[in-house]
Formats: sequence, structure tokens, C-alpha cells
Amino acid sequence: MPNAGAPTRGELLARNGCLSIVRQPAAPVKPAPGQPGSGSSYVQDTPEIFVAVLDDGRIFAFNGHVDLGTGIRTSLGQIVAEELDVPAARVQMILGDSTEVPNQGPTIASATIQISAVPLRFAAAQARLALIGIAAQTWGLSADLLRTGDGCVIAPDNTRLTFGALLEGRRVTLALDNTVAVKDPSAYRIVGRSAPRVDLPAKATGALTFVHDMRVPGMLHGRVVRPPYAGHDCGEFIGKMLLDVDLASVEALPGVRGVVAIGDFVGVVAEREEQAIRAARALRVTWRALPSLPSLNDPARAISSAPARRRLLLEEGDVESVRGQVNTTTLARTYVWPYQMHGSIGPSCALADYRDDHITVWSGTQNPLSLRYDLSVLVDRAESDINIVRMEAAGCYGRNCADDVSGDALLLSRAMRCPVRVQLTRADEHQWEPKGTAQVVDVTGTVSDMGETLGYEFASRYPSNDAPLLALLLTGATPAEPRVFEMGDRTAVSPYTFKHRRFVCNDMAPLVRASWFRGVSALPNSFAHDVFIDELAFVTGVDPLEFRLRHLEDERARELLEAVATRAGWQRRVTRNDPDARVLQGHGVAYARYVHSRFPGFGAAWSAWIVDLEVDRVTGEIRLKRVTVGQDTGTVVNPDGVRHQIHGNVIQTLSRTLKERVRFTDGLVASREWGSYPILTFPELPAVDVVQMERQGEPPLGSGESASLPGPAAIANALFDATGVRFREAPFTADVVRATLQAAMTAV
Repeated sequence: MPNAGAPTRGELLARNGCLSIVRQPAAPVKPAPGQPGSGSSYVQDTPEIFVAVLDDGRIFAFNGHVDLGTGIRTSLGQIVAEELDVPAARVQMILGDSTEVPNQGPTIASATIQISAVPLRFAAAQARLALIGIAAQTWGLSADLLRTGDGCVIAPDNTRLTFGALLEGRRVTLALDNTVAVKDPSAYRIVGRSAPRVDLPAKATGALTFVHDMRVPGMLHGRVVRPPYAGHDCGEFIGKMLLDVDLASVEALPGVRGVVAIGDFVGVVAEREEQAIRAARALRVTWRALPSLPSLNDPARAISSAPARRRLLLEEGDVESVRGQVNTTTLARTYVWPYQMHGSIGPSCALADYRDDHITVWSGTQNPLSLRYDLSVLVDRAESDINIVRMEAAGCYGRNCADDVSGDALLLSRAMRCPVRVQLTRADEHQWEPKGTAQVVDVTGTVSDMGETLGYEFASRYPSNDAPLLALLLTGATPAEPRVFEMGDRTAVSPYTFKHRRFVCNDMAPLVRASWFRGVSALPNSFAHDVFIDELAFVTGVDPLEFRLRHLEDERARELLEAVATRAGWQRRVTRNDPDARVLQGHGVAYARYVHSRFPGFGAAWSAWIVDLEVDRVTGEIRLKRVTVGQDTGTVVNPDGVRHQIHGNVIQTLSRTLKERVRFTDGLVASREWGSYPILTFPELPAVDVVQMERQGEPPLGSGESASLPGPAAIANALFDATGVRFREAPFTADVVRATLQAAMTAV
């Protein structure tokens, strides 16, 4: 396991020959009004450790976030190694384990390097200064005369003492000082240089890293049988539909050890996995008739007609005053984003071991501390009794069923009084994972005939995305009430300048079970912003790139766009495609900066795309030829790591934009397997050219999501450039493109 071999926090705090930089634990931050979050108030009774240097040469560093495939285990280790002046291989990062790491909240918002790494950098710098202080005392020299290198303190005459030798027989515990001097970026030797991912060798050789592979002595296997309201987590019927479980239907099957039913939670336990699978299929369960559910065949219509609470984000000037003026044009457009899945290739899995004195849960969660609280409520145990051991899992970039399956495993383990591993089926994962929510955005803008932007009004409708732990809902431990959160304002304010502007969010209860997904509301909001700005550019006859540059005051944004345009060889289109050609060529540009959290929020990295594609007007098929994507990440810790993140963003965004959409039948999730939810395949990938802006010395910025934001608009704008037809509702499947082009021809 990634954290294997590391001493526990208690062992480190009691150990001689150890320097620890610690922080006294504080009560968890309560969620801001209108925001989802954990209800935990648990405060541990021992200090949180950020960095520990041992007399045997080992160095451990602790961070409350987890590595979801973003490579933060590698990058955080580089940060610590840089401040300590040791090779990065000497630092072992401890991530996610709830009893070992600082409580730094959930791993969301691309905030690990940008925010949660800050105290780690200070702790490493403080440890280095403390070691210099010990050496100065040992040698009777001024600390100002000493330097560090390769895990040693070095005197002016080049005499060296290793960190381990300096700590022999000593126990040094220092309170974290967030004002200590850290290295000037000009002196960096590790940060800013590409480093190989430390997690890949174990994965490549098949070593135990994934929660799916976890085994413990005496372990049984469980499977769940979900109720018939697939994809819903609020309503009077939730947790109240089960009528009967026929135990006789499975009691004769080999290996079956038990059936558990609590409210609408139903699970089977067997000695072997294949036996649990067979039992779950054979178990006869009787449910009450499902009440009629609102239709979601047209999610945009359902969202537009659902009740909402209007929330003004920003208003400047008077947008109505410029409409209808002489020599102006006003456009009103609606943009639609579909419900989508996280689409983890491996269905979620967890292992729980419920004991009277302690509970251990091995989970792929991205929020170990939040999950610990939820599980404490589920089984009515103190949070101090529960340890979440975070392990690698199938990627998600948002919340899939990793938390839910942890609750399933814990309920079955409690009933059986032994460790139980639960693996969801593909249908369980597809139907029940909290979806990335659909969104409808209305934009109205006014421009003069001279190309001056006068007014811009933006209104987003975004159903809430909270998704309480499924086991809590199915067992009735948490009321299945609609929850309205303020989550639609990510990047809701346009990056472009207008004299008169108004930005509004219409906050709504969820229509289906939903949770955060890569880009949250920022991706659909950016889609609307940058397709609409393209429409304004076309109306005014200005090149789309020039129009954007003309309306961007942010100099770093302008420099990024210009760099991407240069790399892509952007040229203004002079003539349209041959109207008789079957295959049409197009290119499109888009820009966004991911602004996360409640307005006004905080900005992550800047990003821009230019897409080159071709469209077959007969089949509607799109072939992506090239994506040029640029990012301004501030100080880059690991250039290869950032490049990998950009590639990952591009691939997932292409899939989401061109293919992905959850389908519903009778208000229920109907996408049960990959055939009904296709994703992008390797042969469909274009060439991806990455431009990284050189900004070493600037604050580092999150890159886990930023590069996804401009993608849908860039593709839509390239489609318009190729076909002369606007596409304002994703995904742009071949069927959609073909039908839209045919409708446009008929209209002419």
C-alpha cells in the first residue's frame, strides 16, 4: 500500500531520534452557508504532524488530501524535498489515512498544490532551520554560516553532519510556524523539474495499491441489491419501499453466510465473491410500487420548469438600458449541458472490519475525514473508533460510489462481525453513482455595430449536488429531504469585459442524485460564456481570437491566448467551406479560468484551447485532428505532472463533449452499462499539443480541472466554423450533428 511501512502518528510523537513539525488540531471548518459539507465536530486529542525527520534517515510528510491520479504524491514530495534540501526519493508522503494526516478537508477544487500544500512547505522549511540550529549548537558556530545539502548540514570548512546524526538521541517537537522563511523560487533545484511518478512502479508491477485487491484474514464477500428508484436520493418513498426478502431463495446456495435488510438496504454475504454474485441475483426481493416520477427524457425542460431560488452574484450598470439602441444587436441564447457520469472504469469497492473496540474501512474515497463522520452516524459509533485507510481506486475526478460502497461494506461487516469486502456491479455504479448534474444557462448580450460589447446578462440553473451517503438514506438514518445548495456560481462571471452586466444563479433542489464532477458548474458556465462570445464576434464580423483579446483585461489571459494561437498557427478565416463538400474543416478557440467556490471564489490555472476538426456532413461524424491547449499554472512543481493532467483533462473533456449523456426512462437512470453510455476510445484521440506558460516564482495554481473548461466551447466554435451552424447543447454526437445540419438545410 502507498503508506505502508510508515510509523503511526503516536509512534512518531513518542519516538526519540525524531524531529516533528506539528499543529494542534482544531475543530473542522463548518461549511459556509449554502454550501455542502461534513457535519463533523470531532477533534483528535494528539497533534497533527506535517513533517517528521528521523535519526535513521527516513523523512515522512503528511497531507490530508489524496492522490486521485493527479500525481500529488509526487509533487508534494518534491515540495518537501526542496525545502529540506534532500533528494525527492528520500521523502515518503502519507496521504489520506484518517488517523494519520492533518484534517485539511476534502480533495476538491484543484486545491492541493495551491492551498493544502502551503503548511507543508512551511513545515519542511522550519524543519531545515531547526536542523541547522542543532548543528550550530553542536559546532559552536553561527547558524548563518551553515547550509544544507543532500540531507546534511554543512559547515564553512565543508564538514558535514547528516540529519540523522543530528537527531540521534533527541526528540524535537515544534509547533508549525506559517511565517518561517521559505526558499526563493530562483533557488529551486527540485521544484520546477520533471520527476517520475512515485506511484507508477507498484502499479506497473502489480503490487498491492488498489482497494479492489485488498484482502484480510477471515474476509467474506458481499453484494448489494438496490431498490427500484435508481438514481434518486430524495423523496418520501426513499428507505420505505421494501416489503419482503425471501431468505429461502438463497439459503440453499453454496457459501451463503447471511442476508442483511435494513430499511431499503439489502445485501448478501458469502464466502467467495462468485457465490455472493450468484446469491444477489437469486435473492427474491419484493418492493412496493414505485410512485410516479417526473420525466427526465428532456432534462433541459425539467430543469427550466423546476422551482428555483434566484441569487444575484454581480450587477454593474443597467443591462436593459442598452437593448434596442440604434446600431446595436442583441442576442439571446440558451446553452444546455447534460447529466453525465464519472464513468469510473472499475466499479467501486471497499472492505470494512467492524469490531467492538475499533472499525477499519479500506476505501477509495477522496474524502476520508468526511466519510469517517458519515460512517460514525451510520453505525452510531464515535469518529475516534473509526479509521479510514485510503487506497487507490478507479479514477473519478469527483464523487462516484466510493463512499457509498464503504457504507455498504460497514453495514454487512457489522451484521456478520467479520471483515466484508463489497464490490459493486457495473449497473450499480452506473445507475447509482451521483451524477455530474445537468445545467441550463441563458445568456443575453448586446453589441454595437462597431464591435463594442455593451451589455451581458447571464443566468444559470444548476440542480444541487450533495448526495448524502446512500446507506444513510436507505436505512433511514438520514432524512431523504431535498437539499438546495449554492453551487452554480463556479466561473459564472464572464472573464470578458462589458459596460453593463448582470450574473444570476438560480439555485435548485436536485432532480436526480448528483455530486461534484470535474469542473462542477464551471465547465457548463464556461461553455456558455465562450460560445456566446464567439456568437458576438461573428455578428460583429471580428475574428474570434481578436474579439476575445479585445475584451480581456487580464494580461496573463491575453498572453496565454496569444501563445496558444501562435503554436496552433491560428489564421482568420477568409472564405467559408465549399458548400458542396462532404467533409468540412473548422477551427475554434476558447478561453477560461477556473474560479472555484462560492462567488467571488478563488482562481485556479488559466487555460485556452484551439481545436482543429473536420465534420462529415452526411454521417455527422466529427474527427478531431488537433487540440492545442495552453495553461498558466503559476509556479509548476512537476512539469511532466502538469502536462499529464492537461492531457487527462483534454481526453475526458472530449469524451464528455462528443459522447457522454445519461439517459432516463420513466424518471429513472437507464444507462446501465457502457453500451448505453459510450466513452471516447483510443482511435478517436487527436494529437494534443501542450503549451505551458513560464511563470516560475508566481504562486502555484490548481491544474486538476482548469484545462477541461475551455474544451466544449472550443469544439462547438470549431463546429460552427466548419458548418456555419451553432451547436448549443452537448454532447455533439454524430446523430445530433447530422440532424442539426439537416434541419438547418431544410430551414434554408
